[in-house]
Amino acid sequence: MKSSTEMKVSVSIVTYNHAKFVRQTLDSVLCQQTNFDFEIIVGDDLSKDNTREILAEYQARYPDKIRLLLHPQNMGNNGMYNALATFKEARGEYIAQMDGDDYWINPHKLQKQADMLDQHPEYSACFTNALKVFEDEQYEPFVLVDEKKPFYTVDDLIGEEEIFFMATSSIMFRKNAIPEYPAWYYQSQSGDIPRNVLLAKAGPIGYIDETMSVYRKNRAGASYSDNEKDRAFLNNRILMYSNINQELDYKYDKLLRKNIARYYKLMLEANQYKDSYFRRAGVALKYLYLGKPKPEVAKEIIQNYILPAPVMKLYSAIRLMPHRLMDRS
Repeated sequence: MKSSTEMKVSVSIVTYNHAKFVRQTLDSVLCQQTNFDFEIIVGDDLSKDNTREILAEYQARYPDKIRLLLHPQNMGNNGMYNALATFKEARGEYIAQMDGDDYWINPHKLQKQADMLDQHPEYSACFTNALKVFEDEQYEPFVLVDEKKPFYTVDDLIGEEEIFFMATSSIMFRKNAIPEYPAWYYQSQSGDIPRNVLLAKAGPIGYIDETMSVYRKNRAGASYSDNEKDRAFLNNRILMYSNINQELDYKYDKLLRKNIARYYKLMLEANQYKDSYFRRAGVALKYLYLGKPKPEVAKEIIQNYILPAPVMKLYSAIRLMPHRLMDRS
């Protein structure tokens, strides 16, 4: 295997209980056709199925290509620490990341992406189109941008709502684009969203308009929609976007405040707040302050969460009490 100065690409794969899929993942990487050397680094987060046995089998077959990081304990945080461990071990100039249940469908993916980064030293990364596949094998496009462009900047990643259109398995980035991840990054439960922002801050992210990878989605698993009613998840998103706002020197403060406000609005229906009027009222006030919604929306929030009917009845009763007492006197 070539030295770090000669290695062009490191493929980072993170696994956790991916025995059902990881063979397809590895095969899709091993069949890549390139005019340069690449390595495969697999970090396993203490899988409980036979993922590690499969990884050992592949390493025995490809000892000069595959390196394994078999963590003695689960590193936590949705695999983020596992991914960062593989990045640290990468000897390539570029890193191509994927999860252990994703796979590539174009044998020239690594070559085309490396060529783009070679030709555009100003790019921090590049990505391709992708497909989502569900357990029932139904596919749908992943890239959700309205306008396909040759490259994307921070402006394209920041909005009043969450913006995510780069599948993890479709990205290749320069290892030195993020020399050191900031402390706030480790607090986020999402590794992709803040990392893409950091990459775009370092330079434009190029786009190759070809479908080259597949992102596997589990309909029955824990998804974003499942977490919309979880206070911890919503608080973490609020913290993440607050940190991104600070990282970007508040250049997008107006947009990000509305984004953060959206999570406060979702939190009004959080499972943990169902029986707590005062907590929901506090969250509602935060939403009104940050989101500055239209008058009709603000009125609805006030009526439903701050001054609901029972509270209004109590308020009216208290207001009438002095008059009733005077009538009795």
